Amino acid sequence: MRTGTRTRIGAFASTGIGVIVLAIMLFPIYWMVNTSLQPSGNTLTAGLFPLNPDFSGYERAITDQGQNLLTSLIISVGTVVLTLIISAPAAYALAQFRFRWINVALMVIIVSQMIPGVVIANALYSAYNDLGLLNSLPGLILADASHAIPFAILILRTAMLGIPPSIVEAARIDGAGLVRAFVSVVVPVSRNALITAALFAFLFSWSDFLFALTLTSTEEVRPVTLGIYQYIGTQVANWSAVMATAVLSSIPAIILLVLAQKFIAAGTTGGAVK
Repeated sequence: MRTGTRTRIGAFASTGIGVIVLAIMLFPIYWMVNTSLQPSGNTLTAGLFPLNPDFSGYERAITDQGQNLLTSLIISVGTVVLTLIISAPAAYALAQFRFRWINVALMVIIVSQMIPGVVIANALYSAYNDLGLLNSLPGLILADASHAIPFAILILRTAMLGIPPSIVEAARIDGAGLVRAFVSVVVPVSRNALITAALFAFLFSWSDFLFALTLTSTEEVRPVTLGIYQYIGTQVANWSAVMATAVLSSIPAIILLVLAQKFIAAGTTGGAVK
């Protein structure tokens, strides 16, 4: 009896602590939404609940930042496509080929993740200035993909290590070439890892600020992260519009995380072949 009571008390205590920690972590998000629904003006004295919600902040955000949101979406989708096109074959090669230089290549990939972003941004600025890629969508897509590709290779290689060479050899015996076997066999089997890599590439690009700040200077090509940064300076008296923009920019990431959470768990914990 005493043991069962202690177990229940311990479970209740653990649950209570978890709820408190979760509430503390989610409170900034709630306050962002609450502030976005407040009337225009200083929201530091806003109530805990938006009893009289005002959507004028969202109207202002869509009017001012709608183009920036579309720009970020185009850049993020382009980054995902370019990342998968390059990282998937590279990861498969690193997983299936047995050469001594494989470990060296993996070490180089890991080290590349340790280079500060500001160093890469400054180097890209000099190169882009010569190539005419400043203030362009392809330039930002290429920059964001350069950040996402090494991470995607590491994730995909872990999954592709579990692909039996026999199923690829069977496809080759049936007449499929190297490219056909990769597309028809390896890619479907690695679905979970591909979705995981694509999601992280999207999030990397969607939340990018450093490359956007360094490689763009015009309003025609301005991701939403840079739009929010420049928005704050002119809207310090209208935080509802600023927070409404932040809420709108969070929606795509939240939707993708909810839809892909089961694939993320499967793609990051092991191979895709059972």
